[in-house]
Amino acid sequence: MMSKLISNINETLAAIRKHTTEKYSVGIILGTGLGGLVNEIKINHEIRYEDLPHFPISTVESHQGKLIFGTVNNKNVIAMQGRFHYYEGYTMQQITYPVRVMKYLGVETLLVSNACGGMNPSFNRGDVMLMVDHINLLGDNPLIGKNEDELGPRFPDMSEPYNLELIKLAEKIAVEKNIKVQKGVYVAVPGPNLETKAEYRFLRATGADVVGMSTVPENIVANHMGMKILGISIITDECFPDDLKPVNVKEIIAAAMMAEPKMTLIMTEIIKRLK
Repeated sequence: MMSKLISNINETLAAIRKHTTEKYSVGIILGTGLGGLVNEIKINHEIRYEDLPHFPISTVESHQGKLIFGTVNNKNVIAMQGRFHYYEGYTMQQITYPVRVMKYLGVETLLVSNACGGMNPSFNRGDVMLMVDHINLLGDNPLIGKNEDELGPRFPDMSEPYNLELIKLAEKIAVEKNIKVQKGVYVAVPGPNLETKAEYRFLRATGADVVGMSTVPENIVANHMGMKILGISIITDECFPDDLKPVNVKEIIAAAMMAEPKMTLIMTEIIKRLK
C-alpha cells in the first residue's frame, strides 16, 4: 500500500508535469535576501507554491514563494525562490517536502544558501562562508517517524553532510574570481528571535562559527535521499557578545543583498562545471 507521503509527492509531481516533463539535475534553495541567482537562470516555467498541492507557503519577508524551472549554462535547474522555516509553524516534514520532490524530478546536486550571524571573531559582515559541517539544535529532525525505505535508509550516514568535492570546487572558483571565502560550522536554532549574549557564547562554545534558522533540515533530507550538497552562508551581522549591537531584519536583508553577487557567481560557476 502506498504511503501518504509518496502519494502526496506523486500528486505534486503530477501538477508540475503539466508545466514541464524535463529532468532536472541541480536543485537550488535561495535564502533570506539571496534571490538574485534567479536572474542568472534562463527561466522556462515558474510555479507559485500555492499552486502546488501539499507545498507550504512562504510567510517570510523577501521570500518570493516560487518554484523556478530553467537552465544555467544549458544545465537544467530547479530553484526555490523562498524557503520554509521551523519558526513559521511548519513541521520538519513540511519544511523538507520540496527537497523530496526535487529528488523525484532528477536532482542529484543541491546548492543551499542562507543568511546567518557570524560568531567567529575572524568573520566579518558580508563574508561568504562555505559550510563544512553543521550542528542541529532545532530540537527536531525531519526523519523522525516511520522511515520510507523508498526514499532512503533508516539511519543515514552524516560523516560528510556537505560534499567535499563541491567545497574544493567552490574554493577553486573563489580563488579564480578573487572572492574571499571562509569555511566553517553552521549551527541551526529554532528562532525567530535573535540570540542573547549568553546564547552566542554558548553556541560559539559548541564549535559553531555561524548561527542561523534554516538549511539543516533540508540537508538531512537531501543526505537521506543520496544527494550531494553544497551549503553557502552569507554573514549578515556580527554576533560578538562583548560588542553586541541591536540589528533588525531590514539590515540583515540589506547585508545579504550586498554580498549576494559573490555567492551567485560561485554558484553559477559550480553549475557550469558540474559533470
